[in-house]
Amino acid sequence: MRLRGRRRPTARRRRSAAGTGIPGTGIPGTGIRAAGSRASGMRTAGIRAPALLLLISSGLLLPGTATAAGTTGTTGTAGTTRAAATTRAAGAASAAGTAGAAGVAEASGTATRTARAATCSAGTGPYQWQLEAYLGRPQDGRQSAADCAAIAAFQRKEGVTPADGYAGLATYRTMLVAQARKNPNAAGGCPATTPARKVACVDLGRQLMWVQNGGKILFGPAAVRTGRLGQETRAGWHKVYWKHKDHFSTLYANAPMPYAQFFSGGQAFHGHPGDLFDGGGSAGCVNLAVKDAQRLWGVLAVGDSVYVWGRKPGT
Repeated sequence: MRLRGRRRPTARRRRSAAGTGIPGTGIPGTGIRAAGSRASGMRTAGIRAPALLLLISSGLLLPGTATAAGTTGTTGTAGTTRAAATTRAAGAASAAGTAGAAGVAEASGTATRTARAATCSAGTGPYQWQLEAYLGRPQDGRQSAADCAAIAAFQRKEGVTPADGYAGLATYRTMLVAQARKNPNAAGGCPATTPARKVACVDLGRQLMWVQNGGKILFGPAAVRTGRLGQETRAGWHKVYWKHKDHFSTLYANAPMPYAQFFSGGQAFHGHPGDLFDGGGSAGCVNLAVKDAQRLWGVLAVGDSVYVWGRKPGT
């Protein structure tokens, strides 16, 4: 046989082997490609180290491909590590920022309180001792900058105007409401009826009123202004007998009596436009702030009981 005839099968075998893969990028004839190339079955990056060594030793995998696969895995691990570190750093920065903001807010609040105490200049009021006792201040009956700031803070909280730190009548009467808010009938001055029924309670001594049904408070306590000396609000048991929302007095110069609810011979619960604490008292009615009288209007009905007891200061 001639030499040229012997070479032809070798050439065909080379062409066949070369046609089964992509030179330099994968494993010819296996369907496995180098890391980064797409394949229907798997990537060399996912081949375990023993398998890679076996493939390299058998000549089925080029060393460069294995290196690329290892590099891919190392890069992925490094990327994961960097991402975790970045996440931790971001969390630490967020926590530090939150703590810093809280510190700034607290410092700002302290500075505001200090400034208010420094600028509060109201003198000693007629109810100084009572406000000092309620607010936990040293009870000496004399106004200090710290007393003034504490009273002003209470006034702002309760909506007393002006919030100037002066322990006047309006602030004192608001303090009585705040004291009674948890349980206005703690002393038992307003009888609990059997069976339980709705009762409007008027405490002349504290100048407060509320509505209860058994042990449940339905309204109040709210500050009131009752009858002055010589025109006192009548004590005892009464009943609501007439309601007139837009009433005007027929006895006292057509004075407005919004949300009037009459309970005793012309005496009524009603709103008092303006300052509830001006003057020495009413002409016998139980005056409330208009907003309180409006709320009370929706609580009481004709036939509901009213109980009045005690004595108004100054009568």
